[in-house]
Amino acid sequence: MCLLSAMFKSDSEYERLLLIQTSLSYKLNPITLGTFTRQNSIVAEVVEVTKRLRILEKTGSLDDLLLSVVDETLRQVFREAGTKVIYDYLENNSHLEREEIAEKTEVFSSGLEKLLVSGAPVIEKLILKNLYRRLRLEYEEKEGYEFLGYIKELRKRFEG
Repeated sequence: MCLLSAMFKSDSEYERLLLIQTSLSYKLNPITLGTFTRQNSIVAEVVEVTKRLRILEKTGSLDDLLLSVVDETLRQVFREAGTKVIYDYLENNSHLEREEIAEKTEVFSSGLEKLLVSGAPVIEKLILKNLYRRLRLEYEEKEGYEFLGYIKELRKRFEG
C-alpha cells in the first residue's frame, strides 16, 4: 500500500489508473481479461483501503474519529444544550469524561442506556452509521450485533 500511495499524488490519479485498465480490458482476450479484471479489483481494494487509512491519518486514530463522530451525532440530535446535558450526566453518574468515551465505549454505552433507556440503541446506531460513513465503509445492520460489537470489529480492522 505504501508503494502504491507513493506512486500517485491523489485519489483522482488512482481513479484514472482504474479507468485506463477498464478501457483496455475491452480489447483483451478472455484469458487476459480475467487476469486483468482480478488485478483491477485488487487495485480498487487497495485504493479503498488507502483512502480509509488517509482518513485515520487526518483524524489521528480510530479513537479520535469515534469521539468526533459521537460529538457530531449528539449535536445533530440534541443540539448543543442537550449534548451538554448528556456529557454532564455521563460524567456525574458514570464517571466518564467526554475525552474518555472512545477508550471506554462500554461505560459510554451503559451510561447512554441508563439516561436514554430505549432511545440509546437509536443514538448508537446513528453514531455507527456516521462513523462508517466517515470511514467510507458500508454500514450493514447485523442481527444480534450491538454497538460494542461494531466498535470491536472496527478496532480489529484498523488497529491490527
